[in-house]
Amino acid sequence: MERMNTNFKEFISGYSIEVVPNSAAKIESFKEILPTNTRVYIAHLETENIATMVATAKRINEEGFAVMPHIPARIIKNQTMLSDWISMYQNEAGVNEALLLAGGSTKSAGDYDSSMQLIESELFDKAGFKRLHIAGHPEGSKDIDPDGGMKNVSKALSWKQEFSNRTDADMAIATQFCFDADAVNKWATNIKEDGIDIPIHIGIAGPAKLQTLLKFSVECGIGASMKILTKRAKDLTKLLLPYKPTKMLNDLSEYKSKDPTLNIEQVHFFPIGGIKQTTDWLEEVLND
Repeated sequence: MERMNTNFKEFISGYSIEVVPNSAAKIESFKEILPTNTRVYIAHLETENIATMVATAKRINEEGFAVMPHIPARIIKNQTMLSDWISMYQNEAGVNEALLLAGGSTKSAGDYDSSMQLIESELFDKAGFKRLHIAGHPEGSKDIDPDGGMKNVSKALSWKQEFSNRTDADMAIATQFCFDADAVNKWATNIKEDGIDIPIHIGIAGPAKLQTLLKFSVECGIGASMKILTKRAKDLTKLLLPYKPTKMLNDLSEYKSKDPTLNIEQVHFFPIGGIKQTTDWLEEVLND
């Protein structure tokens, strides 16, 4: 293993992880693979049934973990449907926090198109949700800025910062994963200079086969930092080896060491190669 920054383990500790109901169902006990109090996000795929989502949230909550389901605006038809979802999560699964996002669908199913509209509904506030996370895009988002720029993304973040300033909601920016620590550092520095002080929970792809990562990266619209993966794919000595995010995390922890004001508060893992593969790797590096 390469030489780690002295703050490497501290930087990773307290991580969160994302699952989908299908992958979560394959885990016999989350208590056996995750540290106590780990936050578990539950991604809501467009084809997923809300009852399955709530059942997964209930099961993980009952195992003692903080559960944060995705609430994707573009698949919610109207306020009644949103209210029903909130009620189900709260009353059936004991959930009081959520990640609000537009969602991957290019077309809205009903009245909502953005996370800002979900926030403006005030339904989460009325239901007593204590924590609301929002999506972040270190490399931009073609869904939001089709020209590849950052104008609309930046405007939305400023709006959410204003909301954070005037409410008592605990907020964080949970970002899409990417593979370029320099790009992440630049983005985090830029939004800080723009007055955004909402804590950043930086998205990191867990260990996986290179082919799997490339497939997911294309599906998720990962941009410039994919060149790091494609360069690795051209190296025959590395092609068959699983990708591990060690260097990415080491570089980010180095940036944080040099600039403690850098607003990256936590690491959020996307277990693309599988939940157990990611948690096994984390146990290895944290206990090394």
